[in-house]
Amino acid sequence: MRFVTKTIHAWLDYPVALALIALPFLLGLGASHPLALAVSPIVGVAALFLTVFTDHHLGIVRLLPYRLHLAVDLVVGVLFLILPLVLGFTGLDAAFYLLNGAAVVAVIGLSKPEDGRATA
Repeated sequence: MRFVTKTIHAWLDYPVALALIALPFLLGLGASHPLALAVSPIVGVAALFLTVFTDHHLGIVRLLPYRLHLAVDLVVGVLFLILPLVLGFTGLDAAFYLLNGAAVVAVIGLSKPEDGRATA
C-alpha cells in the first residue's frame, strides 16, 4: 500500500527541510547533548539543497535522480533513529530525532515505485 507519490514527496520536502532547520531552536533542543541542537539544522540545510537539485517538479536545478533523493532520505531517517542511542540523547532531544527518523523511514516505505521499480 504505497501511496506517497513523487509529487506528494516533492511538496513535503521544502517544509520538512525548513522545520529541520528551525524546530531545534524553537524547541530548545540540546539539553542532553549539544549535537541534538546542531545536527538537525545541518541536515535541514542539506535537505533543502537536495530538494533544489532533485529531478522532480519542484526541483529548481533537477540534476539528481529522484531515486537518489529517496536513498539519501532513508539514510537520514536511519541516522535520526540511531543518533539518540549512540549519543545518549534523552527527553525532548531523543523524542525529536526518533519521531523524525520514524516519519522519514515511514514516508520512504510508503513511497510509490517510479517506473515500476522498487523504491530505495
